[in-house]
Amino acid sequence: MPVPHVQARCPSGDVELAYRLVGTGAAPRVEPVVFIHGLSYFSYDWVDFGAQLCGQERAGCAMDMRGFGDSSCSPGKDYTIPTMAQDIENLLDHLGWRHAILVAHSMGGRGATCLAASRPERVAALVLVDWSPENAPAGSRRVASTVAGTPDSFPSVEAAMRYFGADPDTPAASRLRPRFEAYLREVPGGYALKRDPYFRDQFRRQLETGEKPRHGVDLWRALGEVAVPTLVLRGTRSDLFAAETLPVVQACNPRLRTREIEGGHHIAGENPDGVLEAIQTFLSQESL
Repeated sequence: MPVPHVQARCPSGDVELAYRLVGTGAAPRVEPVVFIHGLSYFSYDWVDFGAQLCGQERAGCAMDMRGFGDSSCSPGKDYTIPTMAQDIENLLDHLGWRHAILVAHSMGGRGATCLAASRPERVAALVLVDWSPENAPAGSRRVASTVAGTPDSFPSVEAAMRYFGADPDTPAASRLRPRFEAYLREVPGGYALKRDPYFRDQFRRQLETGEKPRHGVDLWRALGEVAVPTLVLRGTRSDLFAAETLPVVQACNPRLRTREIEGGHHIAGENPDGVLEAIQTFLSQESL
């Protein structure tokens, strides 16, 4: 189970966002942190890491993006990047935070980057965890096939764990069971993932037609326009953020700091100590 934390909700456009408050304090002039998950994750995945980063000085909030976790699904299927960026700003307003540090993993980096570029007064700093505007082909194929193949429901929690590569019969993976229990909801005949099927269907269309979803935002341009202090972390074994993309990211915006951390795509889960040290060093250097 993750460290104790508070769960709450707030309205944002046509949805309600769910979030988890982490950290035990808010020292004066210390910036709070908003943690934003990726496509195959949710707020729960940031709780333990967030508590370590925030400690007794910072306030922290791990959000469920619209359509994920305990946040509601958009009735109009509005999952555009500008809308997801607006969700982050609406959450800041709800929490009473004028600005915050955004720590965003994978797909969560899209909305975070968009907000940092368009509303820099709301973003004290940006940490992009294994995200760049360009996904590597191998990782893209893996994600597309996994998400597209997600069934409507699983007969058991164990079946869901196996589908996502966590064998419940091994001691290491069995510790993940509470995480899967939190990311599944009971439905007739079993359990369904707490993620709008819209995302699954989008990848199915991509595999069938070869047409990739349109972002509606030039993410390379947005990243190039980011002027707030920014740290980009890449997992050394990531199959989504290719090694050859890192210098392209650096050339896109010379203001960015970059570091490579041992691990795969989910580096904060695989190597939390390495990611924690990198972010703490960055925040110390920026006096945040």
